[in-house]
Amino acid sequence: MDIHRSRFIPYPPSAINALAFSHPHPHPDDEDEDPISLRLAIGRANGNIEIWNPANGTWLQERTFYGGKDRSVEGLAWTQEPDEQNPGGKTLPGRLRLFSIGYSNSVTEWDLGTGLPLRHSDGNHSEVWCFAVQPKAKTSLTAPGEVGAEDQQKLVAGCADGSLVLLSTAEDELIFEKYVSRSSTKKARVLSVTYKDRNVILAGFADSTIRVLDTRNGSVLRTISLGSGPLGGPKETLVWKVKCLSNGDFVSGDSTGDIRIYDGKNFSQTQRISGHEADVLDLAVSRDGTMIFSCGMDRRTCFYTCNKKTGAPQANRGEKWRKVSHKRYHDHDVKAMATYEGNTLSVVVSGGIDTQPVVIPLRTFGKELSRALPALPHTPPLVSAPEARLVVGWWNCEVRIWRVKSQEDGTEKPKVVARLALQGDENITSVSITKDGRLLTIATGREVKLFQLVQPSPGAGSGLRIRKLDNVSASGARLVRFTADGKWLARVTVASEVHIARIISPEDEEDRPRVLPQLLPLRRLRRDYAPQNALNGPSGQYERAITHAEFSSDGALFAVADIAGYIDTWVTEGHEDSTALEIDIDSDSSASVDDDDSDYEDEDEEKVRKERITILGQRWIRNPTAHLLPCLESMPVLLSFQPGPNSSRPEPNGNPAVHATRHNPHPHSHDLPEVEHQLLVVSARHQLYHFEVLAGRLSEWSRRNPLSSYPPQFRLLKDAAKGCTWDVVDKRNRVWLYGENWVFMFDLERDFPIQGSTEVANMSNGDEGKQMAVSKKRKRGKGKDLSRKKNSGAGDAVSEQNIPVTKLRTFAGGKSDEAPTHAWTDLNDAYAAPDSDSDLEDEHQALASLRRSTEQDGVSSFGSVTNGELLTKGPTSDQEDTEGSSDVRKRRQEPWWHTFKYRPILGMVPVGGHDQPLEVVLVERPPWDLDLPPRFVGSHE
Repeated sequence: MDIHRSRFIPYPPSAINALAFSHPHPHPDDEDEDPISLRLAIGRANGNIEIWNPANGTWLQERTFYGGKDRSVEGLAWTQEPDEQNPGGKTLPGRLRLFSIGYSNSVTEWDLGTGLPLRHSDGNHSEVWCFAVQPKAKTSLTAPGEVGAEDQQKLVAGCADGSLVLLSTAEDELIFEKYVSRSSTKKARVLSVTYKDRNVILAGFADSTIRVLDTRNGSVLRTISLGSGPLGGPKETLVWKVKCLSNGDFVSGDSTGDIRIYDGKNFSQTQRISGHEADVLDLAVSRDGTMIFSCGMDRRTCFYTCNKKTGAPQANRGEKWRKVSHKRYHDHDVKAMATYEGNTLSVVVSGGIDTQPVVIPLRTFGKELSRALPALPHTPPLVSAPEARLVVGWWNCEVRIWRVKSQEDGTEKPKVVARLALQGDENITSVSITKDGRLLTIATGREVKLFQLVQPSPGAGSGLRIRKLDNVSASGARLVRFTADGKWLARVTVASEVHIARIISPEDEEDRPRVLPQLLPLRRLRRDYAPQNALNGPSGQYERAITHAEFSSDGALFAVADIAGYIDTWVTEGHEDSTALEIDIDSDSSASVDDDDSDYEDEDEEKVRKERITILGQRWIRNPTAHLLPCLESMPVLLSFQPGPNSSRPEPNGNPAVHATRHNPHPHSHDLPEVEHQLLVVSARHQLYHFEVLAGRLSEWSRRNPLSSYPPQFRLLKDAAKGCTWDVVDKRNRVWLYGENWVFMFDLERDFPIQGSTEVANMSNGDEGKQMAVSKKRKRGKGKDLSRKKNSGAGDAVSEQNIPVTKLRTFAGGKSDEAPTHAWTDLNDAYAAPDSDSDLEDEHQALASLRRSTEQDGVSSFGSVTNGELLTKGPTSDQEDTEGSSDVRKRRQEPWWHTFKYRPILGMVPVGGHDQPLEVVLVERPPWDLDLPPRFVGSHE
């Protein structure tokens, strides 16, 4: 495989301005488990909001709510409706709602189902600079429909003119309720606000004051002055953040770099700690009120703690809090922090201008390492037209197209051959291009646009001529996909509805293609999805949102996958017939109904069952075996059809023996594709599912290779897969997977080694059940991801040599010649790795070994070279398949290969013809190439 290691795509960074967890802590009635609806919202400067699922430390980016031009997200907050109790006595969690602010005088609520703004608050006030959520009321469960306004969580917003506004969220609305305080004559900006309890708020101003107000009557309970700024600096002290502790005290961070602790009863300052060299921009506190984290412009993250002795005399209260340490987890200003403390997950997440969120352990601070989450989008903003050697990249509202020359043409650098800037202010959600580079489609949340790319004539330069075609639809889309030949265009709407449009390409390239006006709706299967998730809303179930969609290489199959792990597939019925009607709609009420239309997930099912649409002799129907594909154990992160043989099979000229008659005015062919199509799905737990779609089952390779046989380097990866490319030339059957910092190759013609496969193969049929029972007995923690070390959701545990001793334990032993009566106990055994390899065994390992033993040749399908020999080879980025190389000959016998040599990978797409050796463009975006503003320089730097 030839790799063009490139950095020519200027994907711009987007700073993190806001962070918010959906829950501050677990539900009081279930402290042992984290809520299934726990999510982290990340607001960026380009207006996008990312929804991350901690997933017990896996950290998956599930959704992205796209913003637009000049729509920076400056604040995020979650509210939750009161829990309800149904007539059967089951407790139903209240619905979650997400709100944001950003350079406007309104607060925006987002629809978690569609990812679009749902409503905006009203009110004649100035720009909102900060806002906070009222704590939940401690009330009993209510019956559905009996939730009162007093049980709802209100919002308080601080404005640029110094006023504080109270917003009501009752009755599923977001409306202005009243002013808590009017702007003063000085008009000092409100920089931070938080709730002390359900009726008292704390607000930090830009005039060196903190005001304590009662939201019921708007009275000012106390005004706390921080004094003037340092000598030689600004006169005013900016109170950037105010946070409350569990015991009623509160802490502030300001522009002097200090944090100040205040008594919650008399509102007096009890302590002042200088921890930063510049402004403190955000604070985070632990649930028990004994830990404080601060971050700011000097890139430091400081940690403070206090003793837990509540009976200390008043004179010693100044020694209660102390700064323990500080560290730079970021390369630029740290602007936001968020915390969550549960039984398993206990973390602090921080983010700033360097665009990368960092997860820091909270409860086990100092015993675990931090972890940096991927800064680049999980869905690569990169596609290619291999036959035309075009690479398309996009960001915000802009699209650029490059042409990549082959090595035979010299060492000419890729050139930009086209630029597109959308006129609207909506950010781009998805882009697709045909294999030959003739058609391009761009989707936003508002509309889908279609363009024709005309190749230049010889001697006319290298630029492309761009023609705008008629819009596919008046509404927007979350995903758009072309077939390789450009005949079909699929659109997944923001409401996860699937439609397919037919494109008629003229014979003359100078003529414009046209889109048939009739869209084909594809209905998904009705699923018995039981969990009642608090993320579900009026627009639909959050978990059923479609995140991936792909066509097969011949365009005969289409597949989609959602967050819950369900996969839906459709197939073309009949053959293309140029002599048939372009659009033939059979709306006869007496039309026959096929069995595959009985389980659709659509309310208007009766109309769908009576209306059949045929386009040029072809129909799109649900795959007859679609219901056989199982629900994945975790969210799918990758969906890709394996390229099959070219569609050179003899096809009939149209649909023979299909003619309209008096009794059958709408005949159609029921022929389905004869060639099997294989679909690769990768889950968040790095499980590879290789399906035979038409048969509705796992392929033989997938059945012979369970998760326990995967290379340990792949199972222990922390970052999920982002994409893949296929190498199926010269009878090869390889897939190249890549993530943020890794590239793996799997040969689907060979199996991974399985420990003990020889012994299992020699077992008799009577011993098979015994072996399976032993395997199940040795397996521990069923249902858990044992490929990763146990931790609190951040990085791996610190080695025992580097953990400071915090406790001394006595060791009671007998005489020197006697065995000790007590054994030493490891203080950190909770964070140790699994103690034996048996913990990682899959329950189907023995069955997979038996399947391999039934091969006709009786020879093991994995090569004679061990994995240890493979790891000693250095990665090859360019001429990997060069003939005559001994390393290459050995690698061809290997079932897998990997490298970690590349910097953060934006995407990897193929270029070149289908019958040529695999050639890809791998785009890197290292942190030092980001165009960031100047950062603060300390006195010691």
